[in-house]
Amino acid sequence: MPELPDLAVYLESLQSRIAGRTLAAIGLANPFLLRTAVPPIAAAEGRKVVGLRRLGKRIVIALEGELFLVLHLMIAGRLQWLEGSAKARNTLARFEFDNGTLAFTEAGTKRRASLHLVQGEAALKAMDPGGLEFSGMSEEVFRTQLQKENHTLKRALTDPRLFAGIGNAYSDEILHRARLSPVALTSQLKDEEAHRLYLASLAILQEWTEKLREEAKGAVPAKVTAFREGMAVHGRYGQPCPVCGAPVQRIVYAENETNYCARCQTGGRILADRALSRLLKKSWPRSIDELG
Repeated sequence: MPELPDLAVYLESLQSRIAGRTLAAIGLANPFLLRTAVPPIAAAEGRKVVGLRRLGKRIVIALEGELFLVLHLMIAGRLQWLEGSAKARNTLARFEFDNGTLAFTEAGTKRRASLHLVQGEAALKAMDPGGLEFSGMSEEVFRTQLQKENHTLKRALTDPRLFAGIGNAYSDEILHRARLSPVALTSQLKDEEAHRLYLASLAILQEWTEKLREEAKGAVPAKVTAFREGMAVHGRYGQPCPVCGAPVQRIVYAENETNYCARCQTGGRILADRALSRLLKKSWPRSIDELG
């Protein structure tokens, strides 16, 4: 799922292409994409784009008359900018402007991506899960938000009600940079550990936003993925940690996995995987040293 750095670069690229332009037409190739009926989607046609913003992990296109198109890319949704008669594969919707077309695509068959059209700031705000933005966040506010509930650090960072825009990938990178276990509890975090986590969060999000911005070079990003060259642990199971060289470990759950370095983050302890550790039982390695 695209996270804050990816979405920030998406917005910058769209700003230069559709801000101030009139949305001439909307073509829905898949009716299940649209999750609202009032106002009708045709009400957005013929209106000028007056702003773009991010709402958590959603992209918001503000139109004249306080109408808001809200795009949630979910896991496989992506945006492509098309010029002339160009077409995109797996297109769910097309937003046509006089200078090109914004294609909303989604690979696969699960169709989790969504499009909403809402009227007024109040309706838009009702879609906000409430997570705080990291931009301008003080360390005191960060710590208060982090410890609102007693969660694991991984869950707290990815909870959209606590923090905006962080998902599976960048939470792994943040926790590795902070040298903290993904299953450590927020209530047990020491002052120095909370300080490391705050600094790591700001640094990772800024660094990757800058990297992706440089990679896109002003274009609408073409390769938006959670698995990127240069990441320390996310998506690098079994590969050497760039800090200590130990093989990166993982915890698999549902359709997600957490990647971490046992030596850097958990004092050498290999965390139990719900499925695999139960299967192996006594054969499950307890420490990174047992792996040889």
